[in-house]
Amino acid sequence: MRKLFTFPNPVNEVSARLVAAGVVLLTLLILLGGQTWAIGLLAYGFLARVLSGPTLSPLGQFVTRVLTPALPAQPKMVPGPPKRFAQGVGATLSVAAAVAHFGFGATGVALVLVAMITVAATLESVFAFCLGCVMFSGLMKIGVVPESVCEECNDIWSRLGRSDDSEREPVAV
Repeated sequence: MRKLFTFPNPVNEVSARLVAAGVVLLTLLILLGGQTWAIGLLAYGFLARVLSGPTLSPLGQFVTRVLTPALPAQPKMVPGPPKRFAQGVGATLSVAAAVAHFGFGATGVALVLVAMITVAATLESVFAFCLGCVMFSGLMKIGVVPESVCEECNDIWSRLGRSDDSEREPVAV
C-alpha cells in the first residue's frame, strides 16, 4: 500500500496530460465563465497532487481510476520528480491566486495567475510539453536541484521516444 503523502515515481504521462486537460477546463471556467469561487478548487487540487499525486485529488482519482483505463492509449512512463515540481509551481500560482482574490480582493491579479496556469496546463495537455519539467531540468543543470533527486532527469530530452519504461506500473499525477 502506498503511503498517503508520497508522490508516484514513475508517472504515466497519459494520465498527467489528462489531469492537465482537467485543469485547463477548470481555469477556463474561472476565466471565461467568471466563476472565481473555483479558484479555491484549483488551489486545493494542486496542493493535493503535490502532496500525494492522485491520492487526495478528485481530478487525479477520476483520471487514474476511470478515464485513463477507458482509453486505448498505452502508458508512457516518465520520472515523477519533475511532474511533482510542476504541480508545485501550479500550487504556488493557484494558492497565490486564492490569496489575492479571497484575501485581498485583487481579482485581476488572481486572474492573471490563473491565466498563467492555463497556458502551462494547455502546453502539457495538448503538446506534452511540461513547462515545470523543463524548469526542473534547468534547475538540475545549474545545480539548484541535486542530481540525486532524479537520476533519470539529468537529460530530460534524451528520454523522448524511449519505450523501456513500459513495464513499470502506471501512476498519474
